[in-house]
Amino acid sequence: MKYLNRKIGCIVFSVFALYIFAGCSPKMTGAVKQDTTLSGEGKRLEEAGLNYSGPEYTIGIITFKNKTRTPGLEQPATDTLATIVKSAGLEPIMLTEDEMREQEEMIKLQQTGAVKKGKKDAAEGFESIDFRVSGSITAYSEVEEGSDILVAQSKTQVARVQVDYGLVDIATGKRLLQKSGAGEYRKKTGGVLGFGSKSSADVGLRDGALRDALTKAMGEMIKELNSRPFQSKILMVDGKTIIFRGGERSKLEPGVKLGVYRPGADLVDPDTGRVIGKREKQIGEIMFKEHQNEKVSEGSVSSGAGFQPGDIVRAIK
Repeated sequence: MKYLNRKIGCIVFSVFALYIFAGCSPKMTGAVKQDTTLSGEGKRLEEAGLNYSGPEYTIGIITFKNKTRTPGLEQPATDTLATIVKSAGLEPIMLTEDEMREQEEMIKLQQTGAVKKGKKDAAEGFESIDFRVSGSITAYSEVEEGSDILVAQSKTQVARVQVDYGLVDIATGKRLLQKSGAGEYRKKTGGVLGFGSKSSADVGLRDGALRDALTKAMGEMIKELNSRPFQSKILMVDGKTIIFRGGERSKLEPGVKLGVYRPGADLVDPDTGRVIGKREKQIGEIMFKEHQNEKVSEGSVSSGAGFQPGDIVRAIK
């Protein structure tokens, strides 16, 4: 009987020991790359990206300004935004100081012959930019929340960030969007009787909070860009055939009607004296037929006459 009791006692102790040491390994929730937050913005961005039907605009990204006392936030924010812009179906062009220096160095290497020129010449510059995004990080904090339930302990590290961001039309300099947004990221660790409940500094907290805030920002920018009709300019007129800048990146479907507008005199704001646009007059319509390549499309005249290069082409909604 004593042997049996001793054996049972050993089994109970072993089970209890396993329970204790199982709690020694940190239990974490959340994955930065999946943007796991209470808001579920990661999935919303994916849905917004799939629903984005506008042209594949090129977005210039300028380094975010860090207005907080926490160092090292500007570059992660800029890189994270570039990743989100790309995943949303747009094309990011980095306009950071580092990127510009690297481009200048490549031009020098090609000019000296140290690097041979291929089909592309660095001196030609970056791809033309349709819009630019700039912003600043205005607040950042990390806090730790804890709870004790009998022998179990858990701690949750929470990172919160506040960002200001703007979307600017390169052609006009007009800010299409200027907003503030917040992001949050949580990581939970757990343990038993004090084992495994320690948490250490983790850049994943910072990156997760930035990704959450910038994902929400991207969602707002997609809404704005989706609301804008396709617009371009005529490149060449050949009888009834109209060649205009667009191409496969425009995502136009055959049969779409486009209005043709003749830009006129400058429109000057009487209060500021600044030119805020041009007077436009619709002179006809064309129907989109096909794409010639990534950047050029072709249409045929439906109504109107006298079209010429430089006339504005805009989708009719």
